Amino acid sequence: MRAKLITAFACALPLVVAPPTPAADDKDVVDTAAGSKEHTIFVTAVKEAGLVDELKGKGPFTVFAPTDAAFKKLGDDKIKDVIKNRTLLKTILLAHVVSAKAIYTKDIAGLNDKEVNGFKVAVSGADVKIGDAKVTKADIKASNGVVHVIDTVLIPKK
Repeated sequence: MRAKLITAFACALPLVVAPPTPAADDKDVVDTAAGSKEHTIFVTAVKEAGLVDELKGKGPFTVFAPTDAAFKKLGDDKIKDVIKNRTLLKTILLAHVVSAKAIYTKDIAGLNDKEVNGFKVAVSGADVKIGDAKVTKADIKASNGVVHVIDTVLIPKK
């Protein structure tokens, strides 16, 4: 009987001691993107541009996060050139961020034919585009805003 109690206690102990798993929206926009296997280039670029602290701030932010496949459309040489030029990298990344506002899909219909960060928003049924980028996954909640996954890197016009 004593052995059964010790075994039961030992099995239950990790349940009591283990910290709770954070909900997805307990992570900020940077950690939310970092938790995705398809955003490794984006997260690396955010670090290289020195934007981590800013994007971990209070917000709210709306981040249109290009996938690794979106970056690869640019080609390896272009990616290397952009990452070497910190000013250009920061400009490109900030084109993907709307500061001081969390824009959810329920808000996007009202932005049809308007510009966000210099890119035209187009809404057609459930399809949403910003510039040439299609939103492939929307409304990923974060503690300081929202992340939308896009399939193309937004390159601002000079």
